[in-house]
Amino acid sequence: MVNVKRIEELSGHQNPVYTVENSQKPHLFFTGGNDKGIVEWNLKTNTFVKVLMPVNSSAYALHAPSFSPVLAVGERSGKVQIFNFEDQKTEHVLIHHVLPVFDIQSVSSKKELILSSEDGTVSVWNMNGYEKIHKFRVSPDTVRVMAISPDEKLIAFGCKDNFIRIYNLEDYSLHVELPGHTMPVTSVQFSPDGTKLFSGSRDAHLKVWRVSDFTLLHSIPAHLFAIYDIKFHPTKPYFATASRDKTIKIWSTDDLRLCRIISREKGFETHYLSVNKLVWSKYNENLISVGDDKLVYVWDVTFKHD
Repeated sequence: MVNVKRIEELSGHQNPVYTVENSQKPHLFFTGGNDKGIVEWNLKTNTFVKVLMPVNSSAYALHAPSFSPVLAVGERSGKVQIFNFEDQKTEHVLIHHVLPVFDIQSVSSKKELILSSEDGTVSVWNMNGYEKIHKFRVSPDTVRVMAISPDEKLIAFGCKDNFIRIYNLEDYSLHVELPGHTMPVTSVQFSPDGTKLFSGSRDAHLKVWRVSDFTLLHSIPAHLFAIYDIKFHPTKPYFATASRDKTIKIWSTDDLRLCRIISREKGFETHYLSVNKLVWSKYNENLISVGDDKLVYVWDVTFKHD
């Protein structure tokens, strides 16, 4: 049994919120969207802290590497700002992509930052000096999302042409292409043990692939519309999905059982427009959601058998 309780509704954004990211400090997190700034929030008090930094165009991606005191902000303009927490200012601006940067990830073993863009390419940057060290085309169209395997050997790209493409992180060579979704891929995530890859799409299906040979294991009609995010609980065998259908769903990782639906139809005071992104807090394992309704929600998710 999964119990869900809404802890807080955080308002302040004036436009849709597209992305949310944990800080390196567990009690802090950041949100960004179609506003002119990145917002910092405090989970100890569930309150607004400050506008961390300005942005000149919509922020589609936030990434705080575990090994560096920075926040990378991917914008609609294609620029990526690197905000340094120690100096409290933008220390670098990565200029390469001329179309929106939709996702940002980092490889801790190589100290590299990876950007994916609407232009169909991916760029790789050395985080020591922020020099661009590699670029390659992944798709003829948008590379919307990406995920890195726990062992940092593989990276999965979810593309607008309906494909998932798996690359080797050692040399960024193509490993395999995965057809299967019938519409653009909008979320990908490796399971915490690295044995499975989960993907979601505008076709509303959740697919599960076996990483050893990338065989499709399951295809579930999980939502009514696009699945925009998949996030695994940090310590429990559960994961959450977020959708354009205005719902958040909690699933069992072991048997893919649907455990809880967070929606207005189910009696929750929650998002009334698309749910765009999720993150599980490192501070108290609460679930944080953001959406087109300009709102940020904090959820307490507990499990009866705990």
